[in-house]
Amino acid sequence: MTGPDPMEHVWWLASRASGIVALALVTLSVTVGLAMAGRVVRRPGLPRTLIAVHEHTALAGLIAIAVHGLTLLGDGFLKAGPLDIAVPFVMDREPVWTGVGIVAGYLAAALGLSFYVRDRIGHRRWRKLHKLTLLVYLLGVAHTLGAGTDATEPWMLAQLVITGVPVLFLFVMRVLKPARTTASGGATAARRG
Repeated sequence: MTGPDPMEHVWWLASRASGIVALALVTLSVTVGLAMAGRVVRRPGLPRTLIAVHEHTALAGLIAIAVHGLTLLGDGFLKAGPLDIAVPFVMDREPVWTGVGIVAGYLAAALGLSFYVRDRIGHRRWRKLHKLTLLVYLLGVAHTLGAGTDATEPWMLAQLVITGVPVLFLFVMRVLKPARTTASGGATAARRG
């Protein structure tokens, strides 16, 4: 056999693939969430479908994030231990950018799973906290660019631009949403959430 043995890199490949999948799923979940929050979509029946897509992509993203971190434990080059993948900013390789990724993972888990306890913490408080999911996306992109082995690859940069433009557009639409007026003509604050 000539060349490197692919089995030497199977853990790295698994971590790399699951990281790419995690970023794609988080991006899709954030995009759908922003579209719903900004009321970009107005067709009857579609919001339920979007809610399901939003929830399921978020959960699948959490699984992919966990796989991304756990498969690093098998990477012979990285030689990561449990503390390296669980504690931000302690990994030898790119400590800042891997730390950013770990923080993003914890934040994704806390915000994503908070959906299931929103009745206990209050819907208003949950909606305010849930707005931080955009931060998960931004930290994920920063982690990808800072620690990802594909960060400079044209396909990765194209993916980040192609998926980042809709996120940015929907975020701007959400922030710049005009105030609604009441029947009596007075302006009211747009629905927060």
